[in-house]
Amino acid sequence: MDTALLIVGFIFMIIGILGSFLPVLPGTPLSWIGLLLLHLTEAVPINWWFLGITAAVALLIFVMDYIIPAMGTKKFGGSKAGMIGATIGLVIGLLAPIPGGIIIGPFLGAFLGELSNKADNRTALKAAFGSFLGFLTGTFMKFVTTIIFLGLFLSKVWDYRQALFPYFN
Repeated sequence: MDTALLIVGFIFMIIGILGSFLPVLPGTPLSWIGLLLLHLTEAVPINWWFLGITAAVALLIFVMDYIIPAMGTKKFGGSKAGMIGATIGLVIGLLAPIPGGIIIGPFLGAFLGELSNKADNRTALKAAFGSFLGFLTGTFMKFVTTIIFLGLFLSKVWDYRQALFPYFN
């Protein structure tokens, strides 16, 4: 059972990292579930402080991921159309086989979203930059957090490797 929890927990960690870039997946909460699954094994003792602090961080990052792009867009004069455009641009950028699509997509999406909202080119460009900056900030924040969670996961696996992998001792 420990092996299954370890494998599923690791899969959640990887999906959480992918969720840093994919707006349809809540990256940090999924990575936290990976940490929880690791602590549910018999080999790794449950540390409620560790789980509580990492859960609070995951929740904070999850909430901030919605607030930061909105703040960036608002600060640069953007609208909801720009934010929606940035999200659509991200998905297209991920699927497009062009280098840098993940960066170009949200910017172009925000720009086109602002133009569809009847903004002039200069206002749309400024708002697209704000939306793009907010998106990059949120993505970077999620990515760093999920990588840290992966590091914590691997550290715990290493610390309890003899109990987790008794056949390899």
